[in-house]
Amino acid sequence: MIKNHISAGTILYPTGMLLLMWLGYLLQNLGFFQDCWGAIIPLVPSGLKGVFLSPLLHGSMDHLLSNSIPIFILLGLLFHFYPTVGRKILLGGWLFTGLLVWLLPPIDIFTGKYMYTCTIGASGVVYVLAFFLFFSGVFRWNMKLLTVSMVVALYYGGLVWGVLPEELFSGSDKPSNVSWQSHLAGATVGTIMAFAFKNAGEKKKKYIWEFPNFYSEADDKLWQEYRERHPDDFADMPQKKRDEVWQRLDELRDSRK
Repeated sequence: MIKNHISAGTILYPTGMLLLMWLGYLLQNLGFFQDCWGAIIPLVPSGLKGVFLSPLLHGSMDHLLSNSIPIFILLGLLFHFYPTVGRKILLGGWLFTGLLVWLLPPIDIFTGKYMYTCTIGASGVVYVLAFFLFFSGVFRWNMKLLTVSMVVALYYGGLVWGVLPEELFSGSDKPSNVSWQSHLAGATVGTIMAFAFKNAGEKKKKYIWEFPNFYSEADDKLWQEYRERHPDDFADMPQKKRDEVWQRLDELRDSRK
């Protein structure tokens, strides 16, 4: 159900996610999670830990801040407008995105060589949330949720370029530190989940006047009772005369000349 008030979940889940991200960064600075421990390392069994831990780890304060603001805003929108499926989207998007990143081979797009990479950061989750919120409103075709889609598109529409390798736009021949694979995986998972959950939660209201031929005089009991009690009100009602087109043939012929 779409709520008109801010629920506890709308604040608690985004705040909890931020606390975990900042706690993870604090632990990194205290010497934990070193040497790619906790990162996603594609196609390497030990890198599977990153499926669970990588969104909580960041390479720098700028990296953490760049993910903190959209995570808080998008999670708030998710749990406010989609409270019945919010946890499924967050947890499912988190895990499936991480697993997809682990399965995608990190290939240098210029040389085709395999690269040993360590992927950390919550940007994949950001892409899950942004693409889910946008496409869910489109798939449901609900005016309130479409408004959310437009807000997301307005403020985060530029994210779409992140699903492509940064090297295509920077002109640099060196591999970028930005994981476009994580962005692509998040966008894909978010879109698929928007379609999969398009019928979950609040159903679109359809008012009686939206149905064709919603009114039937024969079913209107009050109207029928009134006609029975006041027949005189209908005795002298003017009736439209039947249009006998055959009697106006000469007039129709003259009008075409």
